[in-house]
Amino acid sequence: MLITNVVIAIAMEAEASPFVNHLNLQPDPYFFPSESPFQAFRGKHNDCKLTVITNGKDEVHGTGVDNVGTVPAAIATFLALQKMKGDTDPADLLINAGTCGGFQRKGAAIGDVFLTTAVANHDRRIAIPDFTPYGIGRIESASVENLASHLDAKLGVCTTGNSLDFHELDSHHMLENDASIKDMEAAAIAWASEMWSTPHFGVKVVTDIVDGDKPSHEEFMENLGTAANSLQSALPKVIEYICDKKHDEL
Repeated sequence: MLITNVVIAIAMEAEASPFVNHLNLQPDPYFFPSESPFQAFRGKHNDCKLTVITNGKDEVHGTGVDNVGTVPAAIATFLALQKMKGDTDPADLLINAGTCGGFQRKGAAIGDVFLTTAVANHDRRIAIPDFTPYGIGRIESASVENLASHLDAKLGVCTTGNSLDFHELDSHHMLENDASIKDMEAAAIAWASEMWSTPHFGVKVVTDIVDGDKPSHEEFMENLGTAANSLQSALPKVIEYICDKKHDEL
């Protein structure tokens, strides 16, 4: 089966906007239930149909900030794939695009583009037999070695948690996950994709160095705009490469 219909899940508006504007994707106000905060932008790039989904803004707590983290990411992904299957237009592939922290011990540097080989959680610590591997929740990504070579991108495991910072227990589990990069959504998006048997992988740009000397929140805000532009540059190349290919050609 050729890849012709792609969903791109991006948590934050600032991460998504350069790509959406670059490809002139149009908002679809009827894609998600009106009760949800999620946003969808749709269109085509060459012969490939694209749907970009974002988590929207927080209304529940009245902060107006981006809905980051695993809960909105999982719900938005599930609803998007459900909607497309119900419309008899199912997604062939889901790409989780966005920014991430990187580990210099794994060779990550600010601005690097990573493609995920797998995802796992580092903050779901459930010390009960059988629940432990569920908590870690490791899920393999679609194989994209050829794409990585084409982009000159790096490959690695993305570890997910619901905090921007981390403490020593998190650090221990991130090391056990063999993480090259860290984010707040990837494992949840992969889990929701698995519900619909939709192949998936992540395209992540490094904004901050997790095991560096600078506080993550400062480095993240400092580099977010640059990383979003880097993502906008990388994503069209990803789409051009994957469209009209078979999954085993990626």
